[in-house]
Amino acid sequence: MRWWKMLGLAAFIGVAATGVVIARDERRRRAYTPEEIRVRLHTRLAEAPPQPPGRPA
Repeated sequence: MRWWKMLGLAAFIGVAATGVVIARDERRRRAYTPEEIRVRLHTRLAEAPPQPPGRPA
């Protein structure tokens, strides 16, 4: 097998693996209800350090 065929096969495997990771993350994100997302965002905002006055967010 020529080196460029091996390189092409490795690239194909890399793209497929990346697609699997993205699909898994997307499923995990879509599993939350809108209310759960809202609660999580409010919690993160409450835990964030306060911004100094005069500095845009």
